[in-house]
Amino acid sequence: MKLSVIMKKVLYVALAVLVSASFSTVSAKEKKEKKQKVVTVQPVELKSDVDSVAYAIGMMQTNGLKDYLVSQMKVDTAYMADFIDGLKEMTSGKIDAQKTAFYAGIQIGQQVANQMMKGINQQLFGADTTQTISLEKLMAGFITALVGDKGQMTMEEAQGNAHRLTQQIKDRATDKLYGANREAGRKFLAENKLKEGVITTASGLQYKVLKQGEGAVPQRTDKVKVHYEGRLVDGTVFDASSKHGSEPISFRADQVIKGWTEALTMMPVGSKWQLFIPYELAYGERNSGMIKPYSALIFDVELVDIEK
Repeated sequence: MKLSVIMKKVLYVALAVLVSASFSTVSAKEKKEKKQKVVTVQPVELKSDVDSVAYAIGMMQTNGLKDYLVSQMKVDTAYMADFIDGLKEMTSGKIDAQKTAFYAGIQIGQQVANQMMKGINQQLFGADTTQTISLEKLMAGFITALVGDKGQMTMEEAQGNAHRLTQQIKDRATDKLYGANREAGRKFLAENKLKEGVITTASGLQYKVLKQGEGAVPQRTDKVKVHYEGRLVDGTVFDASSKHGSEPISFRADQVIKGWTEALTMMPVGSKWQLFIPYELAYGERNSGMIKPYSALIFDVELVDIEK
C-alpha cells in the first residue's frame, strides 16, 4: 500500500475525534447569527528537503478530505475555520482530558445518529424503509450500559432480547411485504401436487421425471455437472445454465439450495427432472435478486455427469 493511502487512513481516523458541536448543520438564519471566522494561512519557509516532503505530504492528505468531512462527518464548510482551530488544538498536544472526552462523545454520537441508526433501521425494516426505531430509547440503553447502571435488563438479557426481537420484527416486516408471495407459492404447490406424474417427498419437494437416466446416483459431496433453467411460479425465468455458456455447470451437490441437494441425490446420471421447490427448501425469507422472499421455485434439471 502506498504511503499516501496509509497516512490518509490514519489521518481520517484521527480527524474523527476532532468533531465539535459547531460541525452540525445549521439553518441559514443561524449562520447569519453566528460570527463566521476567516481561515488565515500563515506563510511557511521550506528550508530543507525534509521540510518540503512534510509540506507535500500534508497537502496530499487533503485530497478528498473536504468531501469526507461534508458527507461522512456532516461538517458545514461555512465553519472550516472552527474545524482548523480544533485540528490545531488536537495536534498541538495541549488539549485537556475534558475536551478530549467531549470531542470523542460528539464523534460517537454522530456515528450513532447517522450510520448506526440507518444500519439498524435497514436491518429491521428493509433497505428502502422509512420506518425507524426510537433514537431516544436507543440512547437510553446506550448510556445506561456505558455508565454501568442496573437499567431494565442485564447485558446478557439485552443480547438475547436484541437477537430474538430483531428476528421477530424482521419476520413481521418481511411477512407484510411478501406474505402474498408466500401464499401464491403455497397455492401453486397445493394444486401442482395433484397433477399426473408429480411426486411429493416427505420434505415437501415435488418433482416430475421428464427423462430417467441409468447412470450412477450422486452422493451429497459429489461434484456434479448439470444443465438447468430456473423459473418463478408465474413463469418468469430468473436463471439458466445457458446464460453462462454452452457447457454444463459444475458444483457440489451439497452446496446448493436444499431442494436441489435432495433431488440430485436421487437422480441417476442422464436424468432430466422438473423440480417444484417450496420456499423453505429454496431461499427462504432471503431476497436474492429476482427471487423475492417466500418464493416457490421451478427448475428443469438435467444431470449430465458426476465429476471424478
